[in-house]
Amino acid sequence: MEPWPIVAWVLMLTFIIDWLKTVQSRDFTEKDIIFLYPSTTPYPGGFKCFTCEEAADNYQCNRWAPDLYCPKESKYCYTRHVLDGDEASISVTKRCATLQDCLTTGCMDMEHEGNRVCVSCCEGNICNMLLPWNETDAVFATTSPLSGGQQVAMHNALVLSLFVDFVIILSYA
Repeated sequence: MEPWPIVAWVLMLTFIIDWLKTVQSRDFTEKDIIFLYPSTTPYPGGFKCFTCEEAADNYQCNRWAPDLYCPKESKYCYTRHVLDGDEASISVTKRCATLQDCLTTGCMDMEHEGNRVCVSCCEGNICNMLLPWNETDAVFATTSPLSGGQQVAMHNALVLSLFVDFVIILSYA
């Protein structure tokens, strides 16, 4: 028998043994699961926002935005757009935000610079795709009420109860 088939078999078996050593099973980490199943969120209700710091325009911001989930304490996406006097973009900043970050939505003129700054916030996965250009766009858009529905219902019930009590008192007077 020629030596070549024996050498080939030995090399092939050596390769298979080395390959089996590297393929040994291991426990998956949270990062492994997110990498293997991109639709899986790191926590319930996880979402992403376009994220950039002082990009030249919206295209540059959205094009190079990292594809990362927002921290758990963030609930909204924030956009800050600085425009010059001719309504051209100077800079765009987008990031994940908390409720406190979103309380200053709207547009404001910077008198000393001649620029206009418009800020908007939104709730939802990558909802901050577009820029706020004016007061109509610079809003805080949410998909759910900011105050708890139960608190509103309890407040309405209390007001109704007080009104009924007032009417009953007036009827006795």
